[in-house]
Order: sequence, then structure tokens, then C-alpha cells
Amino acid sequence: MYKILNIITFFFTISCINPFAPSFSDAETDLIGDLKTIDGFFQTFQYAYNMKDTIIYSNLLDNDFIFEYRNYDESIDLTLSREEDMITTYRLFSSAQRIELIWNAKIINNGNDKERNISRSFNLTIAFSNYTDHIGGNVYFILKRENENENWKLTYWRDDSYY
Repeated sequence: MYKILNIITFFFTISCINPFAPSFSDAETDLIGDLKTIDGFFQTFQYAYNMKDTIIYSNLLDNDFIFEYRNYDESIDLTLSREEDMITTYRLFSSAQRIELIWNAKIINNGNDKERNISRSFNLTIAFSNYTDHIGGNVYFILKRENENENWKLTYWRDDSYY
């Protein structure tokens, strides 16, 4: 009876392992930050962009997330919902051969343990098959969480890029 239980336990354990699921190496887990900290949030955001990982990126966004940007051709501000932003980001990640996001100085960093308003400069390089874009500017983020035991979530992103 003991041998049968061992065999059943062995096969049950093996059946729970998904051989197709990606695993993180030690180097990759060092690149993903602690989402309970502001610096960890930005580290993880950078990782998601640089690795073109829409799953990690989506986990950073609040359900009520809004992305706002300026359409300079029409001189109007436009917004995207979370769903629209995810579609746009997926298309960007899929079409780019390489993305490199570098965070620079925090210009504004105020708030409390439940809501932070952060403005930060960045440099973004996006390489496509036939050209490369170099984009810089500032982002204005509003990060929220219910309490200090929860992860920070991005609820609002104002993009002030220049080309």
C-alpha cells in the first residue's frame, strides 16, 4: 500500500509541472523589482518594456488605468483605456525587434503610502527592421494601492514625449 501511495504521489507531482511554462532564471528575477516599492515598480516596468513582456506589463496596470498623450498633428490630448493601451502595447512589442527603456531622474515624487504622483524623465529606443526611433521626455504616473502590503498599480499615465 505504501508503494502505491508513493507512485500516485509521484505521478500527481509530475502532472502538476507544465513543461511548456517559462521559468525565470536568477538573472531575470533580479531584474523584476518588488512591486511594493516605487523603485521596484519602475524596475519591473523597465523589464517589461525591455523584454517586450505584455504579461508583466499588464500586471502593472490598474483595472481603471488611463493613458493620456498629446496628438501634436491635431493639437489635442487623447486617452486610451486599459484595454486600448494593452492592444497598442502588444502591437508595439510584437513589431519591434528591440526596445530599450532607460529611466532617468525623478522630477516629482510626492504622495503617501496609498497614492504617489511621480514625474520622471526617460529615454526610449525602439528598433524596427528598417529604422530606429529614439524618444525622450517625461512621464507623469499616478500609482495607487489599498495598503502597504499590496503592490503598486499604475492608474494614470500622462506621456510627455518628444521626438
